[in-house]
Amino acid sequence: MFTLVTSEDIAGSVSHTPIQRCQQESSDEIKFWTFFSDQRSPSRGLIVYDLIKVRCSFFRVVLVALLLVALLQLLYLSLLSNLHGQQQQRSAHPVLAGTPRAEPRWQREQKDHLKSVLASGGILDAGGQYRIYRHLLARDAGQSKDVALASHASLSNLWHLQELVQRWDGRISLALFASSGAQAKLAAVLTYTLAQLCPSVRQRVSVHLVCQSGDTAVFPEQDDAAEFAHLQTCQAVFAKVANLGTNIINYAGNTSYPNNLLRNVARGRTGSAAFVLVLDIDMVPSQGLRSGFLDLADKGVDPHLVFVVPAFEIRHTRRLPGTKEELLRLYQVGEVRAFYEELCPRCQAPTNYSVWLNLPEKDPSRRLAVA
Repeated sequence: MFTLVTSEDIAGSVSHTPIQRCQQESSDEIKFWTFFSDQRSPSRGLIVYDLIKVRCSFFRVVLVALLLVALLQLLYLSLLSNLHGQQQQRSAHPVLAGTPRAEPRWQREQKDHLKSVLASGGILDAGGQYRIYRHLLARDAGQSKDVALASHASLSNLWHLQELVQRWDGRISLALFASSGAQAKLAAVLTYTLAQLCPSVRQRVSVHLVCQSGDTAVFPEQDDAAEFAHLQTCQAVFAKVANLGTNIINYAGNTSYPNNLLRNVARGRTGSAAFVLVLDIDMVPSQGLRSGFLDLADKGVDPHLVFVVPAFEIRHTRRLPGTKEELLRLYQVGEVRAFYEELCPRCQAPTNYSVWLNLPEKDPSRRLAVA
């Protein structure tokens, strides 16, 4: 339908938007206007409008339907994103893996071994005060002509294992102490997570858990391991362990730390190694110590001898010396001193540091010598 009207006649009609007109008109109609100017009469114009009847109720239904579709799409994308994130977490953390078929063979073997060890209930020590779970991680016995490192730690100091693994390229036997049932459960989760994401730990470290006789360790379930599910690298695991250590009371608190028991547990589980180096977890062996000692042993040593390795302290701002010559220079300027020199001088007196420090280098090809 076409109608000729003047611009004045429709001045009031165009002052409202279609939606406003829809709300105001009793007939619930929307009018769409098209203007054409008349060149012959500038003051007046030809106006053609096409009146399309659209009910407001139908307009509102369409608008609500579009909004509903948009909300459903957003919900679908959100659920899809969450599902993808969970799948990535499960693939990164084998404890949360849904089906055994998704796991490599070594992961299934480690999981079955850990379940078996924890289900056995461990054994009690001679005094019946502590429970011991040996070899939480399955690994081979290694070579007989070797030197293994034995150490021990509480959960708060477990993060030192990272540097120990980097500095020692041989086998490590670690006795881990948990002072409560909650810590025993956490120790199982940490051990398994380290084994999955840290190849060096999985291949060279044997972990033994020691806890109170009344506490038991269980295989980590999904709820227990959820805190570690997002971790994807070995570095991230050790960073998490270091952060947890700040909230855990170790032997510096009121909990008795059985250092002699832990040391014996670690020493007794070094496999077929002919020699054992016993270190606290926060002590770092010098680079090349293992290969240098094996070269020394090849020349023939009494297997019943005990070799005392001199220990030193260094300022925390200093880089660890790489050679004896560098250590001597730092020692002379007071940046390095004998271990426990001020805290307990008599504890390290049998080491006889002066003999070792002044030991002449008769044969430059010899990496180690006996003082």
